Amino acid sequence: MSLDPNVRPPIGLLPPRLIALRSRTAWVLLALAALVVASFWSLDLQWRDLWSRDSLAAMARFAGEFFPPDTSPPFVRKVAQATAETLAMSALGTLLAALFGLLLALPAARTHARARWRVPTRMLLNALRAVPELVWASLMLIAAGLGPMAGTLALALHTTGVLGRLFAEAIENTPPGPAFALRAQGARPAQVLLYATLPQVAPQLLSYVLYRWENNIRAASILGVVGAGGLGQLLAFHLGLFQMTRTATVVLAMLALVLAVDAGSYLARRAMTR
Repeated sequence: MSLDPNVRPPIGLLPPRLIALRSRTAWVLLALAALVVASFWSLDLQWRDLWSRDSLAAMARFAGEFFPPDTSPPFVRKVAQATAETLAMSALGTLLAALFGLLLALPAARTHARARWRVPTRMLLNALRAVPELVWASLMLIAAGLGPMAGTLALALHTTGVLGRLFAEAIENTPPGPAFALRAQGARPAQVLLYATLPQVAPQLLSYVLYRWENNIRAASILGVVGAGGLGQLLAFHLGLFQMTRTATVVLAMLALVLAVDAGSYLARRAMTR
């Protein structure tokens, strides 16, 4: 007798683990639906006012003030310099975060550290990534002053928490076979890490770094709003003076920078997976 793969078994014949998994999934979905409904109810969103004729006309007038963008050569050079500054902030902040994140990921990984080191390290990583970049930038402005230094440190601190956690999980999920083989030959923990663990996870770690660099480009463009340099600082300055045509030029530069970095990062990740 052949079995039809399209016929589902009765619920009573399913394994208990699968039944429990479906039950937990249903409860999670129900909780999320309740949260969404409660959010709409508590926020009291005025959708009718948003799409009213007066609101649409006001938004159209405001958008019209951005055209045409200021393309005068002196201002374009100024925007290009701020774009390069934003790119440098994001690249240096991501590089520092990758280095410190890897150093913190080793004691945070369950397979490479004792519990007495793992718990405080994970708490440190949680604290670093729980604080938004804008808050870190505001704190760094007190220590480093206005300019790209504060923005770079803010990106590095927040991204260290993110990458450190991702790196630790990647190291924990590494296949243990090569590491066991080296330990059986008497290799030291540092040798096991260098010759067994890191070679296996290096492509994944690099993919995480590239992805966070994409996010840091966007974050670096905004950090300047609090005085941390780059395009964000230029945006806050001209927007505060209601110079909308110059603001439009800065926004277009932000868009072009994000698209270029996204495309480059995608091509790099695609090349690594081939």
